[in-house]
Order: sequence, then C-alpha cells, then structure tokens
Amino acid sequence: MKSAYSWLREYSAPDITLDEFEERLTLTGTKVEAITRFGVPAPDGLVVGKVLTCGKHPDADRLNVTTVDVGDGGEPQQIVCGAPNVAAGQTVAVARPGSVLPDGTRLKKAKLRGVESNGMILSEDEVGLASDRAGGIMVLDDALTAGTPLVDVLPIMDDVIEFEITPNRPDCLGVYGLAREIHAATGAPLAPAPWADDPGSAGYVPGAHVRIDAPDLCPRFTARVFENVTIGPSPRWLKQRLLAAGIRPISNVVDITNYAMLLSGHPLHAFDLDKVAGGELTIRRARDGEQVETLDGQTRTLDSDMLVIDDADGPTSIAGVMGGARSEVGDDTTRVLMEAATWIGPNIHRTSNLLQLRSEASSRFGDGLAPEQAMEAQIVATKLMLELTGAQLVGGTIDVGPFAKEPWPDATLRLRAARVAGLLGLSISRERQTETLTALGFGVAAADDGLDVTVPGFRRYDVTREADLVEEVGRFDLDKLPATLPKRRGTAGRMSLEQRLRRRAVDALIGRGAYEIVGWSFTDRGVADRLRLPEGDPRRRFVALQNPMSEDHSVLRTTVLGSLLDAARHNIARGNADLRLIEQGAIYVAQEGETLPHEHRALGAVLTGRLVAPSWGDAGAPKTADFFAAKGLLAATLDTLRVDWSVREKAEPFLHPGRSAEVLVHAGTEDEQLVGWVGEIHPLVAREWEIEGTVAAFEVDLDAVVAHAVGVPYFQDLTTFPPVRQDLAVIVEDAVAADDVLAAVRGAGGKLLRGVRVFDVYRGAQVGEGRKSLALALTFQAPDRTLSDEDVAPARGKIVDALASQVGGELRG
Repeated sequence: MKSAYSWLREYSAPDITLDEFEERLTLTGTKVEAITRFGVPAPDGLVVGKVLTCGKHPDADRLNVTTVDVGDGGEPQQIVCGAPNVAAGQTVAVARPGSVLPDGTRLKKAKLRGVESNGMILSEDEVGLASDRAGGIMVLDDALTAGTPLVDVLPIMDDVIEFEITPNRPDCLGVYGLAREIHAATGAPLAPAPWADDPGSAGYVPGAHVRIDAPDLCPRFTARVFENVTIGPSPRWLKQRLLAAGIRPISNVVDITNYAMLLSGHPLHAFDLDKVAGGELTIRRARDGEQVETLDGQTRTLDSDMLVIDDADGPTSIAGVMGGARSEVGDDTTRVLMEAATWIGPNIHRTSNLLQLRSEASSRFGDGLAPEQAMEAQIVATKLMLELTGAQLVGGTIDVGPFAKEPWPDATLRLRAARVAGLLGLSISRERQTETLTALGFGVAAADDGLDVTVPGFRRYDVTREADLVEEVGRFDLDKLPATLPKRRGTAGRMSLEQRLRRRAVDALIGRGAYEIVGWSFTDRGVADRLRLPEGDPRRRFVALQNPMSEDHSVLRTTVLGSLLDAARHNIARGNADLRLIEQGAIYVAQEGETLPHEHRALGAVLTGRLVAPSWGDAGAPKTADFFAAKGLLAATLDTLRVDWSVREKAEPFLHPGRSAEVLVHAGTEDEQLVGWVGEIHPLVAREWEIEGTVAAFEVDLDAVVAHAVGVPYFQDLTTFPPVRQDLAVIVEDAVAADDVLAAVRGAGGKLLRGVRVFDVYRGAQVGEGRKSLALALTFQAPDRTLSDEDVAPARGKIVDALASQVGGELRG
C-alpha cells in the first residue's frame, strides 16, 4: 500500500520527523517498507511563467519559438517548445536552466535547429502529474504571478510512504485506516471520516435494478445512479495522489473509483448505465464454460464456483475481480451506475488464482472486507462524482443482500486485566487500554475485571478472541515490555544424530573443493526423457503440483541430478567450466495406491572440466573429471561416515556404458543394500543440458547411508609394531572386476591382513589376449608383535588359493 504523505496528514498529522514516523509505525506492526520522493527531485528552478509571444520555428514545422516572462525582473526568456497547444497569453509551468526533472535530467541551455532555448515549458508528465504527455503543456490559472515557485501552486513533489500490510489487516489498505493507526501510534488528532456526511440518501432508484441470486457469496451490493456526467481529465491533485500510489490516471470517473478505493480501502466499479442491457444487474454463479471479456481485453472462461455480474445480454463482469469491457465507462458516457459491493473473500481468492488474474480489487476482497465498508466507499465516490463530473444524483441508493436486510451485529469481547498482564508480562493500566482501543475504533465499556470491548466491522475477521485484544493494547507499548528469557526446561538446542551425520557428509565434500547448491524441488516431466529413463522406471512416477508456478516447475523431482545439471549448464554458459557441485535435498517418488509419495533425502555431485587448475610446473595437461574422480568424492563421503561400502558395475540409462556402477553399503558379510550410483554421464544426456566434454556424477540415498553410518566411533589402540608389505601379481580374465579380486583377498587374509589395494594393471603379450594382471599391495600387521615372513606365509597361501578358486586367478611370474 502506497500513499502520499501529505494525503495521510490530511487525516492525522503527527508533529514528528519522517524517520520518527517510520520507526513508530513499524514498531506498532504497521511496517513502513520504504519512503521515496515522488515528482521532481528538487523544486528549484521550476516557476510560473507568462507566454508573451509565440511564433513558428523558422526551420521546424512542429516547433514554436516563444518568449516567456519568468518573473525574475529581467528580460523575457526565449524558449523553444514542441507542444501543439502553446499560445501567447497562457500561464504556464517553466523549468529554467539548471533545474532537475523527475527522470533525473538536468536542464541546460540548448539550441534547437539553430534557435537558442533558455528553459522548457512543462507538460504534466514532466513534473510527475501524468503518465504521458498526450495533453501537451500545462495551462495554469491566469491569476498566478510570473516567477511564483511552482511547488507553491502544484503538487509536484511529495514523500511517498510504502507500507507492508499483512493479509489480516485489509482495513489498513485505505488511507483513512492508516490514519487511524497513525492516530493510535502517535496521539495526533484524527480527522472525521471522509464518509461522515452523505450527500445521498436511501430509497428507490429509477431506471436501475439489482438482484442477488447468490446471497451466500455477496453479503451486500450498493449502487447509485448519476446522470449528466461529463467525462474528462481529473484535477491535478487527484492525479498526483493516484500516481504516487502507483495507479495510472484515466478519466475523472475511473479515477474517482480508484481514489475512493485508496481512501476507504474498499474497491468500486463504474458501469455505463446505457450499456447495461435492460437496466438490471444480476449477481449469480457462472455456468461451466461461460466466457466474459474483461477490461484488459482478455476473454476468460469461468466455472460454476465463480461469480458474475449479469445483465440482459449475459455476464458483464467477474464479480470482485475485474469489470467487463462491454459496460465500461468511455468518453461518450453520460449516465453512470456506481457499484460498491462486498464479496466473500475465499471465493474471490479462488477465482483470481484459477484465472491467473490479479487486480487491486481481488487482492483486497481476497483478504476479507466488511460489508459496512461498501457504503463508506460509496459515499466518498458520491461526493467526488458531484464535485468533479458535474453529475446529478438520481433517486436514492440500491442496497440489497443479506447484510442490507439484517446487518451483522458487532461482537463484544471481555478483556480481563489479569489476562493482559499474564500474556504481556506487563501491567497496562485500564485507562491506557481504553485510550488505545478507542483510538483504533473499538467500543469500550468498563467491566468488573476489565473491559467489555465491541469490535468494529472493519476488524470483524481479525479480532475474534481475548488474545487478539491483548495484542492490540500491547503492540502500542512494545518499547515498555520487559526483556525476559523464556523458560528452557530441558530444551537445549542441538542437532539430532542424523542431522550431524548429514552435515558431516556435506562438509567432507566441501573440504575437497566442492560447492554446495540449493536447487528447486520442482521440475518438469520432460527431465525424465532428457535422462532417457525407460517406461516403468520409478523415477518417472512424478508427484504433480496442484498449483504450479510454471510448466517448468509442475512436478516434484525424483532425483537431484536434474538440478545439478541445470546449475552446471548455467555456470558453463557463463564461462565457468571447471565445476564440483554438490546438493543434498529431498526427492519424491509417487507410490501406486498410496496418497503420499515416498520421500527421502539424496546427496549428489556433478564434476566437469579440470580437477586441478593448470600450472607452469605441470608436465602435461591437467587431469579432468572422470569416473574415478566422482568415485573419489563418493569415497570421501562414505569413508568419513565410516560406512562399509563397495561399487559394482551396472549401467544406468543416463550413464556411459562401462563407466558406471551401483553403490552398495554393507551391514554384514551377507547383508547389502543398494543406495545409489556413480559414473560418467552419457554424452547424449550431457548434450541435452548443452554440456560438452566429460561429466562425472554420483547420487546416493543419504538417509540410507546415514542409517549405516557409525554415529559414535569407538577408541582403538594404535599398534606401534611395524607393518609388513608384500606385493602380489595375479592374472585374471578381463571380465573379472578388480573389486571381486579384492573381496577374495579380504575374505582369505584373516586377522593379520590390514589392507589391500591395486597399484598397477597390465595387459599385453606376457599375460595373453583377453587377460590382465593386477598388482596388489598387501599389508599385514599384528597388534602385539613384529611379524616375520613365517607369520605371513600361511595367510598369503590362503589368499593365493582363494584367488584361484573364486576368481580363476593365477600368480604371475
């Protein structure tokens, strides 16, 4: 909600600075989001001028050369002007050289087609009083004196306050509602409400009729008829206030509806009564598939839960959202039906969301407005119609609906003094409570243990219980509330074991140079095709969003790989191709026959480009991302969590064949669980994300990994006895995986075997075609003695036998 500060001060003008105003209002809950300057940055150099002469430019048909008296006691100034309506004898607004215009332009002396120009004759848009310059230059009152500062005669500059209004306070979406808050917060007097006196009356309105067929959705509909309406531009003061609030002026009647809405907080709509077929409006539910063309020129298709305003030719407006093009006010309008109605908020909110049509009206009605406010807005609009359009009010007022028949009673709540002290921790006197509540528009009466408080209609949906009243009296004395620590009672904050283990896994990757990203949990269904997932793959079972932000974010993701590749593409497109990106986040897989999806936390990584920055000391090209780099990062994570794990060759549809594996964790010798995959992304898949070169990645079920992690490590004494290393070269078939060879060694090595690793691979004539030689480094160590070759020999023999029997291996050499 934006408002010119001068407009607010017409109703409550505190004697404080703007900084104090911002602090005080924000402290009471009516947050001041920003204070900006509207109009010209500075008034210096902007004055009233008198056009003495006006003639055509010698070298330009569209320019005029004028002499203007600017009141400085010197010679009249020559000014070249391109406006078609400039003429001798006019009183105009002039910007002298050196002045600054709203767009920041500093005016200088200039030559236009060879003719010197010492200033500018201004149009309304050039001082911030219009959104375009279609009307040419401003022509001012002839009674003004040349040289008078323009700021003294026109609203060309003002401070604009932008408030952040919470959805429970639609009463603060009006200037007078904000003034009421200022009055309560600062003690400044509050002017009478602008609807306190009504130039209209109740009674029959000839030539117009309204019928409500959906009273459950329309509590009140008020309307007044005006004849002999003259359509034209609004006065400059009204334009200034609309523009300061971010609303473009259109014509006096349309501007009146917007002005009355900004002042009262309640939207209105003006119908051209001559375009209302049959002179009757009906409020009804729309029919499924029914269409209406709205003021923005779009045709909207409705359903039976939406509300329309109908005439004899069909729907003319979408109730509470936007008026229809068929009955809008135009330049030829002479009869106006002014409508101010109240609609049920949740229905308007639903309609606006389904149609993806947001308007000032739908935003306000969606928050819930009181039926009493409709008549307040109607009174404000009536005054302005009579004052600014030359119209005559015909008859009385149409006022129909359940509220018109039987107004809703105001609720009365008991506010106990003990309850106030108990909730706030501060005793607020009954006099102070009465003062605050009265200033806010509540009715207050004394009671034995406190106050009986009558809630006004405009706070009906917000204040419904005693605690709400305590909040009202407390928020204006927040600076007096004592600072106390809450009772802890064993609520010491700390992460759970699972949270600490997840943090440890991520920290292990960050410590190795990876950057953590946070991607969208939403994606599109096309990601399954880009990943080449086959039909029936669980990762194709998406959970669809009921109200997606866009087609690209219409389902919940089933893998973090998509968002990691999105981030990689974004970085590579901007010149950053050497990447180590990681992400942990929830993924969701729909389950057949179940309402809720399966949800778990995944941890993934993507590597592209060089692993180490090039240096002058490198002998060759730096190593780039590949399967083993991704496996190394995976090992860093799983080893940090002390998980017993292994990989086994297996292809995924989006991974490079022969350069991919599944990841297993082990709870015992026979118990293993599949938790993820690791490998190089298939080049065709990488191309879908516009990535060239090798892309390596892994993804694991982090919840399953954490479940197998060692949360509390146990102390194990480090032996001081030296290890014994022995190397072993074993020849196996090419199809035998190195991991199977290592598993055979570990199973046969016994307690003395502390470790085994592959340190070389050989293929060639010495081992024969289709075979390979794996060089193994075996480490033996005992906790209580130094081992000899005789101690190690039995274990080595068992290892050789196991290699022969389990993987068909034979010793080389």
